[in-house]
Formats: sequence, structure tokens, C-alpha cells
Amino acid sequence: MLTVRNFRKEYHNRLVLAIPQADFSPGIHWLKGRNGSGKTTFFRSVAGLLPFDGSLVLEAKYDIRQQPVDYRLRVNYGEAEPLYPQFLTAWELIHWVATTKQAATKQIDELIDLFGIRDFIKTPIGTYSSGMLKKTSLVLAFLGKPSLILLDEPLITLDHATTKAVIDRIRQSREQGISFLLSSHQDVDASELPVDSVWIVQNQTLEHITQPAGL
Repeated sequence: MLTVRNFRKEYHNRLVLAIPQADFSPGIHWLKGRNGSGKTTFFRSVAGLLPFDGSLVLEAKYDIRQQPVDYRLRVNYGEAEPLYPQFLTAWELIHWVATTKQAATKQIDELIDLFGIRDFIKTPIGTYSSGMLKKTSLVLAFLGKPSLILLDEPLITLDHATTKAVIDRIRQSREQGISFLLSSHQDVDASELPVDSVWIVQNQTLEHITQPAGL
């Protein structure tokens, strides 16, 4: 599903992350790591938001460098701490992203109701709480017809009902063939959200943990 080769990211000549090789098969994959370990850097690079050295290929045919538009159309990203233009409303932001992701109006309305943002969708983002921002980011992450969704700390600042909605949506989307890379400091019951592999970001690289148990 996602092939990573010779990935390297530096900031001001300081190595942040070096991944010689990583292969993510279709499924749900859990990335663990401390704050500052490089998880978000990796997610933002895979999402096409940060430059890096190396190769990322989706579904063995969409290379982020050679087919950047097709690649980005198929990869969605929900940020841990989303920052959006404060003068926009969620309504405006969602419809702009929906256009780029070729999302149907029916899907937009469904996600707005699923994550409970209709009550504040037409107020400026600058007035939003952290929970409202997170819910908005989740709507954006599921728009269109992605092959891969990256969710960085998807459960923080959410109430119980929305947390359940997120987990249920991930499971339903996986049944429809969508894959996920997830990171979270919060434990999730494996019976609620079974994962196919667990990885850890540490020592400036990404390592595969063979046993998914013990999330």
C-alpha cells in the first residue's frame, strides 16, 4: 500500500528521521513514539506537506514526486493540532478541501453530522475550542475517496461520543478498502480497533514491532 525507501528528513542540517525501508500493507497501522520523536514529521512528509529526501510510493504506482497530484488526491491527513486561517469558517474550509478531494455533497453532509460540527460550522475558526478544531480536522481527513488516511493523535480533546464515532468510522472505512496510519498516546482496546501492525519512532528512525498486542 505504501512503500518507503531511503527516507531522510533534516532541519537545518540536523537529522530528524532516517528510514532506509518501510512497507505498509493495506490495513490499520499504529505508530508510537514520544513527543519530538519524529512522528508528526513523518506524517506531514507522507501527506506531501514537507519536503524530504527519498521515495514514497502509494499502491505501487503513485509516486509522490512523479505523480504528485494523483498521490495527494489519495492521501488524506488529520493533524494532531490543526491550525487553519482564523477568518475562515469550517463551512468554507470544508468546501474548499472537498473541491480538491472531489468529495460529493452527500458525503460532506454525512461527515458534518457524524462529527457534530453543524452547530458551529458557519462561525469563524478563530473562535473554536481545541475540540471543535479536532472535529473539523476529522471531517477534512475523511473527505473524498482516499486510499490512505493519516490520523495524528485523532482522539485527543474529543468527548466519548465523538471518540466512538471516530473508531467506528475507521473500522467502516477499513472494510471499504481504506488504509490508515495512526498515532496516539491514548490506548485503544484492540477489540474496538484491531490493528495490523505496530511501529515505533525512536532513535531517529522507524522500527516495526512484530506483535500488535499491548497497544
